[in-house]
Amino acid sequence: MLIAPDSFKGSLSSPEVAAAIERGWLRGDPEATCVRVPLADGGEGTVRALVDATDGRLETRAVTGPAGTPVEAAFGLLGGTGPLTAVVEVAAASGPPPADASPEDAGRATSYGTGELIAAALDLGARRLVLGLGGSACTDGGAGLLQALGARFVDADGSDLGYGGAALGDLAAIDVAGLHPGLADCEVVAACDVDNPLTGPRGAAAVFGPQKGADEGAVALLDAHLTHLAGLVVERFGGDPEVPGSGAAGGIGFAVLAVLGGSLRPGIDIVADAVGLDDLLDELQGEAALVLTGEGCLDGQSLAGKVPFGVLRRARERGLPVVGLAGSLGAGRTRCWRPG
Repeated sequence: MLIAPDSFKGSLSSPEVAAAIERGWLRGDPEATCVRVPLADGGEGTVRALVDATDGRLETRAVTGPAGTPVEAAFGLLGGTGPLTAVVEVAAASGPPPADASPEDAGRATSYGTGELIAAALDLGARRLVLGLGGSACTDGGAGLLQALGARFVDADGSDLGYGGAALGDLAAIDVAGLHPGLADCEVVAACDVDNPLTGPRGAAAVFGPQKGADEGAVALLDAHLTHLAGLVVERFGGDPEVPGSGAAGGIGFAVLAVLGGSLRPGIDIVADAVGLDDLLDELQGEAALVLTGEGCLDGQSLAGKVPFGVLRRARERGLPVVGLAGSLGAGRTRCWRPG
């Protein structure tokens, strides 16, 4: 049996979930052989999964949290040969949102600390960056991240903007002359677990803003400001805010594509490749085998590239049965039953 879950956000990490599933199964079937493969999809646990899979190491820094106050956050430097690869989770420095987040919190939350982690990785010589886009508290279109990397976001008077998506309404120009020089030789790949565009009814503000404290008025404001930001970015750098995944992590996906010249890839694919998931599934073919996966909440968004359905896709290709476990079931959950 292969046990390959994501974390149960706010409760258990993916290694803890995998261990708990194994303990429970062995109570009923003590002779079963279980292989644990903790996974992640770009959100919480991505750094740990990739560091463990490659015998890498963690680096910790004090950075700016989403509310503008200092937080301790870690990033990973992967082992192996080739260019030094760093893994940064947006959730580590710029999330998650507090349970009591207000509309004002949603408007002020910044991705600046994520940019500080990236800068630290570049200073250590990273030439490939995997950026996990899940679990953010911000809806700033990646402005804070870019500011921490040396870009200037200024108003009509040439003054630097403050933090958060609420400040973007005053944005007049973007100056990238001071971007960290390490970015010129660094490949940026964003691990993305959603397919939302930057703006509109399926955009960063509309879909994820309420989870970050935004009420109806704040959602409308943030969406309008992201639209304004997108217009300036497209005019200056190109890019397309409608590309699936642009709305990930409050719009950081758009910043990665349009300003940093990076790419988006399903986070589950990045992690699955690193841990050798396909090889493990191949070994199960032809046996009386079962694959167990899961995440904290199964809902309609689970189909957009999250761990359980990344595992399901690979297992179905090999004719292996899959059981998904969840801490809760959310809106759109019926779409998860035997998806076509």
